[in-house]
Amino acid sequence: MSDAVLAIGTRKGLFLARSTGGGPFQIEPIQFSTVAVPSVAIDTRGTTPRLLAGIEYGHFGPSVMYSDDLGETWQEAERPPIAFPEKTGATLTRVWQLTPSPSEPGVVWAGVEPAALFRSQDRGVTYELVEGLWEHPHRERWQPGGGGLCLHTIVPHPADPEIMAIAVSAAGFYRTTDGGLSWEAANKNIRAPFMPEGQQYPEFGQCVHKVTMHPSRPERLYLQHHFGVYRSDDFGGSWHDIGSALPSDFGFPIAVHPSRPDTVYVLPLTADIDRTPVDHRWRVHRSDDAGATWRPFSAGLPEEPVHSSVLRDAMTASEAGVFFGTRDGEVYGSRDDGETWSLVGRHLPDVLTVRAAVL
Repeated sequence: MSDAVLAIGTRKGLFLARSTGGGPFQIEPIQFSTVAVPSVAIDTRGTTPRLLAGIEYGHFGPSVMYSDDLGETWQEAERPPIAFPEKTGATLTRVWQLTPSPSEPGVVWAGVEPAALFRSQDRGVTYELVEGLWEHPHRERWQPGGGGLCLHTIVPHPADPEIMAIAVSAAGFYRTTDGGLSWEAANKNIRAPFMPEGQQYPEFGQCVHKVTMHPSRPERLYLQHHFGVYRSDDFGGSWHDIGSALPSDFGFPIAVHPSRPDTVYVLPLTADIDRTPVDHRWRVHRSDDAGATWRPFSAGLPEEPVHSSVLRDAMTASEAGVFFGTRDGEVYGSRDDGETWSLVGRHLPDVLTVRAAVL
């Protein structure tokens, strides 16, 4: 069995958990104990894995740290590694997403608030603004969601570096086919029920919570919206609803199985203000037919009522397993595709992001 690492970013610090030979994950002592860690990435490209952590220094602002020894030591590039050009008049407030490119060695993408995309060519040490997206004519009309005007999702094509997509709350889904020089809104058939009648399918303005893709089927995307779960079979050219059979189509995270592109996971929450699990029970719903049908799984999850929530980046599926972290500081994992669950850690701070990888 392989060794694996689990990275858990919280409101107060980063926790790494390791599994040796397929054994249980053991959580190590807290790192960055005085700062929030809203984004993490485990870059397994090349011979040396690199951990990346988007952190918030509070008064000193956000930054990105990296480690080439699995968290034993951390480094920061010239401060700050991510900064808006002076001409934009913008100030970085959070690094929401860090995504290594699957097709370009050395490239790492960063999604930030205010909504913008940055590109690194040195594995996440220094970054430059992708001006094609920043200068998009829609941007001045983008409106923030409840979490702010954030670029929280980056979906790079697995083989073609010219093709990628991003999601912004609450602007919607955008894609490029020329490496980021130009972008188009790709929200066809995504309903925005908070808009007036007759205006509920706008070109942009949808509150997209998360988007995921399987690398063996790059044309197929899964999307968790503020009101709905959707699938696209043409890389966002059009979308159709796959959430009608769920107990609630509201939620934040969505994740696809690492080796089965038709298998997708969601965690339905009670909409809209409550934002706790349906019936106050953790149940991860899995579809094995690309959203045509869904089944709930809860074996090993708490039986007592739950009054917490799970954020958009706090669920992940990888070769190491399926994991999710909660806003009351618990982390659960499954090694059998979500059928049964076990507690990985508890009494942690509010979990913001979870990532896992086999080393």
